[in-house]
Amino acid sequence: MRVGVVGTGFVARGLVRALTAVGDEFTVTRVLTRRDPREVSGVPRDLLTTSVADLVERADVLFEASGDAVHATDVLLEALAAGRRVVTMDSELQVTTGSWFARRGHVTEADGDQPGCLARLAQEALGMGFRPLAYLNLKGFLDPDPTPEAMAHWSERQALRLEQTVSFTDGTKLQAEQVLVANGLGAAIAREGLLGPAVDSPREADALVEAARRLGEPISDYLLWRGGPPGVLLLADHPEADALPGYLPFSRLFVGDDRPCFSLVRPHHLIHLEAVRTLRDVRDGRPPLLNNGLRPRYGLAAVTKRALAAGDVIERGVGSFDVRGAAVRLAERPDHVPATLLGGARVRADLPRGHVVRFEDVELRPCAALDLYREVLREALEPAAPAGQARAA
Repeated sequence: MRVGVVGTGFVARGLVRALTAVGDEFTVTRVLTRRDPREVSGVPRDLLTTSVADLVERADVLFEASGDAVHATDVLLEALAAGRRVVTMDSELQVTTGSWFARRGHVTEADGDQPGCLARLAQEALGMGFRPLAYLNLKGFLDPDPTPEAMAHWSERQALRLEQTVSFTDGTKLQAEQVLVANGLGAAIAREGLLGPAVDSPREADALVEAARRLGEPISDYLLWRGGPPGVLLLADHPEADALPGYLPFSRLFVGDDRPCFSLVRPHHLIHLEAVRTLRDVRDGRPPLLNNGLRPRYGLAAVTKRALAAGDVIERGVGSFDVRGAAVRLAERPDHVPATLLGGARVRADLPRGHVVRFEDVELRPCAALDLYREVLREALEPAAPAGQARAA
């Protein structure tokens, strides 16, 4: 199967290596870059292209990992118009226009990053009769307002772009991932910005269990697990918790004493190495592993990190020192601006620190992603059609 790759960052470069390592199952035909190809390292020069048309023409499936929802939307519009299937490792794209694309073609998030790993873990758990209570992203450290100096240091040390390092550290990427999980797996966001309790062990995650049971549906959230593994965790009920309460291999996984549930930990996520599995699923005609759903309930709002003055320009919304992303309910914040669409926005009036940015607060750059997001939002907020009654096209 011919694979065209969108992006030349950490994930994209890693996928090219991973596909080369698995033999002749896949052929990387083109890698799309917005940079001068002479400045790109880590990708064979003959694979690089700056033309979306060239990328699409030579591929059977596209793997999108640019991390830029605006750019990715433009690429996917051409890809789906040509009948191509798409695999993404891009929660920012998914929570912006993913639902629009899910209605119109085969678009799936990949194994390897936390959302795909949670979706795969959920598949396995449901197959064993578990009832999910909480889909959790595991983090060891977050700083909602990191300094430029610290971020420059860690960016260089981890060989990641500065904006990536910032979005990982301030929680924006985490929030986008858990919005995708909530929308795609039919879970709830228990609180705006997520709960995210700090724990030394999953056994201390009682508050998340209680939140899920109180809401009557599973939740999407995270644990700030000191010393924990860089993976994912599923809290889930199963009748075996009552049938075999003293069975040691089970009891070691229990959370809570009253109505204990299981904590199923996947202690790693291997990024591009696992993405190969999703490409095999696409090749073999299996349904999408995860997307943002057809009628999303949650979005990624932008919250100001500092006071912004009228006339200020927000250079970027993801990986920014001006704003960070937070999970919100669309019905409660229908006027919020997705953090992914704030790049180059001009502030219309003074905004205080901690303000959820609204459309009326900023002048946005026009783009296809903005238009498609408005369409997704409009459809998401429409009253659901009665059971058995089709919605108007």
